[in-house]
Amino acid sequence: MLSYRHAFHAGNHADVVKHFVLGELLAYYRGKDKPWTYIDTHAGAGCYALDSDIAGKTGEFAAGIGRLWNRADLPPPLAAYVEVVRQFNPGGRLLFYPGSPAVAMTFARERDHLQLFELHPEDARVLQQTFSTEPRRVQVRGSDGLAGLAALLPPPSRRGVVLIDPSYEVKTDYARVADALAGALRRFATGCFVLWYPLLARGEPYLRRLARQLAELGAGSWLDMRFRVSHPPRDSFGMFGSGLYIVNPPWVLPERLQSVLPWLAGALGTDDGAGFDLDWRIE
Repeated sequence: MLSYRHAFHAGNHADVVKHFVLGELLAYYRGKDKPWTYIDTHAGAGCYALDSDIAGKTGEFAAGIGRLWNRADLPPPLAAYVEVVRQFNPGGRLLFYPGSPAVAMTFARERDHLQLFELHPEDARVLQQTFSTEPRRVQVRGSDGLAGLAALLPPPSRRGVVLIDPSYEVKTDYARVADALAGALRRFATGCFVLWYPLLARGEPYLRRLARQLAELGAGSWLDMRFRVSHPPRDSFGMFGSGLYIVNPPWVLPERLQSVLPWLAGALGTDDGAGFDLDWRIE
């Protein structure tokens, strides 16, 4: 959707969860010598200035990364995530927030590659400029990532992490992501696919349908996590949490999440509805 700009939401609670988990996945992939490819279907602008007019309109980062920034008691996995964000804020003040491509780039080695899609023309231009010094390792496409994903699979490395995270402002995105994931798995059955989805008070019918479609994929190994910062809002507006459905997760991921999510729910929660659900099957 060309009206959506992630800068309004950069660094919020959903970004914290998504990028913490993304870091866990890429750290696992980096643990082996073989190269990997990271594919992002909705890459955004790459990095966001939190003091910009756009980010300042909502200030959502204050209830996300802002709540972790000065904590001295972070669990080690979360401390590693915050350290990634600190690489973009060398002065110590929280002024910039890295989007998914920038997070991925902090884990990439010379032999690893990033394939980035972004349909919004302005964000695609900024993304291209951000990675202009890395033409060999990073390719930016100003096109629809869900439509273009299959053509990149399997990657030459035969090892890869794919992040699928549209805005879902267009309700057909729920069906499109399931179709795109099904097609991607047919081409790259061993890939690690990360599907992000929002928890919205009015979104439950769509999520039930999405859950059925994901179950029909028949993935042998998967993990489904739903993280909440509050009860659903009474006015039925706003996002009260987010979820990640991961196909072919590393076997160590459930234990890592179980060790961190209770603490994170306490840190980011705004009422007693904060918490998480975690289900998985790993073959």
